Amino acid sequence: MRRTLLTLALLASVLTAFAQTYTNEDEWQAYEDFNNVFLDTQKNIYRDHSERQNAVDRWNGAAAIWCQAIFFDMALNAYRRADKEGDTARKAKYRLLFQRIYAGEKAQYVDFDFDNCNTNTGWFVYDDIMWWTCALARAYETFRTSAYLTYAEKSFCRVWYGSDKVGDDGSYADPARGLGGGMFWEWQPIDKPKAHQNGDFRSACINFPTVIAACTLYNNVPDGRSTPTAARPARQTREWYLEKAKEIYNWATSTLVQNGRVADGIHGGGPEFTDHLYNQATFIGASCMLYQITGETKYKTQAIAGADYVFRNMTSSLYLPLERGVEQGIYGAIFAQYLPMLIYDMGQTRYLTYVKRNIQRAWDTRDTVRGIHDGDFQSRTVVASDAKVESYNASALPALMLMFPVEEGPDAVEEVNAAGGEAPASDVYMLDGRRLYSGRAAASPSLRRGVYLYGKKKMLVR
Repeated sequence: MRRTLLTLALLASVLTAFAQTYTNEDEWQAYEDFNNVFLDTQKNIYRDHSERQNAVDRWNGAAAIWCQAIFFDMALNAYRRADKEGDTARKAKYRLLFQRIYAGEKAQYVDFDFDNCNTNTGWFVYDDIMWWTCALARAYETFRTSAYLTYAEKSFCRVWYGSDKVGDDGSYADPARGLGGGMFWEWQPIDKPKAHQNGDFRSACINFPTVIAACTLYNNVPDGRSTPTAARPARQTREWYLEKAKEIYNWATSTLVQNGRVADGIHGGGPEFTDHLYNQATFIGASCMLYQITGETKYKTQAIAGADYVFRNMTSSLYLPLERGVEQGIYGAIFAQYLPMLIYDMGQTRYLTYVKRNIQRAWDTRDTVRGIHDGDFQSRTVVASDAKVESYNASALPALMLMFPVEEGPDAVEEVNAAGGEAPASDVYMLDGRRLYSGRAAASPSLRRGVYLYGKKKMLVR
């Protein structure tokens, strides 16, 4: 008995306790509060920070064009979650909200004319366009509205091939042209661009979103299309999208990834390693999607390595990092978009411990008047109710809450007590069935005194 208690005490010493106090309704409210503060309900696009009255344009209150795509994704995620929960009222509500945001974004950004390169409301960096390709392709996947697919494919092909109107040669660094492979980040100058050279910047933030976009299009375009003959087509075949997804992924992982760590990009020399959460996120997402399509284990292995790097090397006291540069606060919301594929679709539930701890931390330290959080999971400073908060930073909490629903206690209890080892033996649960920890991933300090479920048996921690 003493030996058993000692073993349990040693186990407890490597686990960090926290009490989950937020509910399913709280998660919905966090998204409502985000929209109440940041959504311009006249234009149905998002403002850049809480002190803005209107989202006029890039220079006057509107959030960055590529970040609008992430907020667009959040509206889509709200609809998907309501649908999954069988909540017909919320499903109708968020479909209407999504339609309004789609119309607002389309009107703001030159009717989704991706050949319009004005630097205020137009398109002038490849990755800005590709983030929207991903979002529009997911919209088509959800609603089957043909316009969403049309714009998704037009935007993808505009990035890949370049534009006759703008005169750029496209993002694809064609090895056949001696450009080395992968995707270029931008074209310069904006109005009369020069042809790309091998040493031009190829960043993770265009390469992995390109893979995600290509995979999503592969999953949704019809079979049997004829191969286009135009030099710059507006759409491609299903097979072509998968072929290019694999090609870009192979280049990006062999060039930009080392042991799960994603470099920010390359200018022609070696990879330039600066850790960014959104690069890790899209690497994880691209890996998961290719694994789901092909079943090849190498992609799953890469996805796990990418997540492991985040939680082992990029966190402080197990909390997600916040970057406070221009627009960088959005990175947490992007991480929320892609990590669920690894956790829920690929069974890597051990990461839930980290995610739920981060959600709880943000929930505990939010501004309870406005219902928003400033995105800094590592600080215990509660946001002052009159403080300026960027929509980028504030998006992390509602984005995570939308994608990681509260687990219901009875289901968890049933899983713990089920025969046949359905619950991992190393998972630790509260007596009411709430999972506290998945495996031994968390670190000190110890569990609080009390009785827990461990290995489907009660565990006493003194």
